Amino acid sequence: MKEKGLKIVTIGGGSSYTPELMEGFIKRYHELPVEEIWLVDIEEGKEKLEIVGSLARRMVEKARLPIKVHLTLNRKEALKDADFVTTQIRVGLLEARAKDERIPMKFGLIGQETNGAGGFFKALRTIPVILEICEEMETLCPDAWLINFTNPAGMITEAALRHSRIHKVVGLCNVPIGMEMGAAKLLGVDASRLRIDFAGLNHLVYGLDVFVDGISVKERLLSLLTESIDTVTMKNIHAMGWEPAFLKALDLFPCPYHTYYYKTKDMLEKDWEASKNVGTRAEVVKSLENSLFELYKDPDLSDKPPELEQRGGAYYSDAACRLIHSIYTDKRDIQPVNTKNNGAIMGIPADSAVEVSCVITRDGPKPFAVGELPIAVQGLVQTIKSFERVTIDAAISGDYNKALLALTINPLIGSDRLAKQILDEMLEVHKAFLPKFFKNRSNL
Repeated sequence: MKEKGLKIVTIGGGSSYTPELMEGFIKRYHELPVEEIWLVDIEEGKEKLEIVGSLARRMVEKARLPIKVHLTLNRKEALKDADFVTTQIRVGLLEARAKDERIPMKFGLIGQETNGAGGFFKALRTIPVILEICEEMETLCPDAWLINFTNPAGMITEAALRHSRIHKVVGLCNVPIGMEMGAAKLLGVDASRLRIDFAGLNHLVYGLDVFVDGISVKERLLSLLTESIDTVTMKNIHAMGWEPAFLKALDLFPCPYHTYYYKTKDMLEKDWEASKNVGTRAEVVKSLENSLFELYKDPDLSDKPPELEQRGGAYYSDAACRLIHSIYTDKRDIQPVNTKNNGAIMGIPADSAVEVSCVITRDGPKPFAVGELPIAVQGLVQTIKSFERVTIDAAISGDYNKALLALTINPLIGSDRLAKQILDEMLEVHKAFLPKFFKNRSNL
């Protein structure tokens, strides 16, 4: 690792999250000496890249730091000799996400970006692109770390770990961070005093225990959770309370995405109601992003605007900066990340990605040995892992039958007939991004 002059590449640099990424690097500059930040995007994202890139440069100028911000549509130019590569891409843009959300609802099923049919199709579109990036990294920056926070983060990270020759791969999600902040707020303590032992999968992670100053407070937190419906949730997920008896029996701190599995009918009703009244989440986000980019255009703006927290993925980018800082400085602090299981959670393949608390070292994350998950949640986690692995295989092969199998075994689908109907319709609407599925028409 270089002692100074780090080169950071952000693929998807025209994202509305980029100002938070810049803020994170700026405030850590004296321990994380970034020399170059390359913001990369595609032709369709050129305007946003230029807007957010100009804001990034103003932020650096205000901080009076010698960081050079480069904007490019040439990914290979950016990747050469990079030290860290972050990925925050959306293949098909928000228009594809809106289809992922609306089409399943036609069939009476959850339409959501990372769960069920929506997450499945986002994975199909994204995995081939991530693997292309990995191939380019093998040649242009083979020693670089790939820090992925493209959703569905668990599947994307696992695809890179299992199907590329890049081994320095870590996935990130803001859900555990949101859980930590929400728990700290409920408990009335500073988040720096709180630690949660996380284990599970991306968007299916559990808090096994919760500590304040090293003393377990899980029982107290679970009691408080039954009294508050909106503290530990996400901007993109409807807030709902939990049945006290259920939480007591579960004896784990659930993540906001668990509502899709434990409250499927309620969430479908909420999503359907929202889609009629304010639009799908993708349509809401599109409006939010339009407002954000109008703010970003202001030549007098040189800070991350507070409105960014309404976007739903707040803290993603700062988490990436924290992780990069910890790897670079060999900090050995504890962070929840997506990494190769390697026996940390029994019952999950060793080469699969899991979301688990890790010690972060210059050699990457070292996951805590969790052992077996509690029997009450073990089956659900293993089912979703089966879904993820078959989905990854389908994305790489373009195999229609594997795609149908993956959708059918997802508990949010629950029907091979419905799975086939959704698969056929969504393959057609996303055809431009799924060429492997159409190379051999006899597969369909």
